[in-house]
Amino acid sequence: MDNKARLIKYIREHSFRKSDKPVFRLSSGNVSNFYFDMKKTTYSPEGLYLTGNLVFDMIKKLGLRPKAVGGLTMGADPIAAATAFCSYLRGEPVSAIVIRKEPKDHGTGSQVEGDMQEGADVVIIDDVVTTGGSTIKAIEAAKKAGLNILAVIILLDRCEFEGRQNIEKLGYTVYSILTIKDFD
Repeated sequence: MDNKARLIKYIREHSFRKSDKPVFRLSSGNVSNFYFDMKKTTYSPEGLYLTGNLVFDMIKKLGLRPKAVGGLTMGADPIAAATAFCSYLRGEPVSAIVIRKEPKDHGTGSQVEGDMQEGADVVIIDDVVTTGGSTIKAIEAAKKAGLNILAVIILLDRCEFEGRQNIEKLGYTVYSILTIKDFD
């Protein structure tokens, strides 16, 4: 079984919930008949291994050469760390960054954390996209920090509420590792 098939199986067993009726309230406020609690996957040892490898594989397949990957805390954090670790093991290190929901109110007042310089090429990542709101917030913070966004990689696109389209309206290409169609 390849890594993508393994990840789908793992998510089915640990993170995916479905109902005949729309009973799951999403962070966007919308209601759906399915829900992905991705932290049960992305914070697990196997989930970290699989997501890090799949995201790094996508970066390589696309021919991207980012200095770092990251997104809005906390959904993107384990994926960014796993991708950075995987990239190091493969001899092509890519750093991880964390994008806070709000800038710090002390120290440097930074909203983007990690070993990053203005003008650096980055890939924005997110665990799940529904409306695109958290991904867009990460993009805006990265731009404000002077980072150059090469692409957006989403672990799971719910294919609801125009999330991908909302991100693409900003001029960024969005790539998904998985979509809801993988769980039909």
